[in-house]
Amino acid sequence: MHYVYLLENEDDKSWYIGFTTNIEERVNAHNQSKGGRTTRLKSHWKLIYYEMYLNKMDAIGREKFLKSGSGRRYLKKQLIHYLKNT
Repeated sequence: MHYVYLLENEDDKSWYIGFTTNIEERVNAHNQSKGGRTTRLKSHWKLIYYEMYLNKMDAIGREKFLKSGSGRRYLKKQLIHYLKNT
C-alpha cells in the first residue's frame, strides 16, 4: 500500500503533506526529527488525514494535488468538522 497523509503540528497548527509506504513508521520518524526539513524543525506532529492507494504513481499524483491550492481547499472542506473543533 501507498499512503498520502496530512500531519498537523499540535503547537502552531501548521500542516505537512507527505507520501509513504509505512504510515505508522513515517509519522514516528517525523516526531523523532527524522523527517524532511519542514518537520525536522518542529515536534508534536499528529496524523489527521490519510488516503491509501494500490499504485505508487497514483499516490504521488494525489500528494502533488493536495499540496496545491486546490488540494488544500479540498482538505479544508473534507476536514471542516475537525477544524471547527480545534
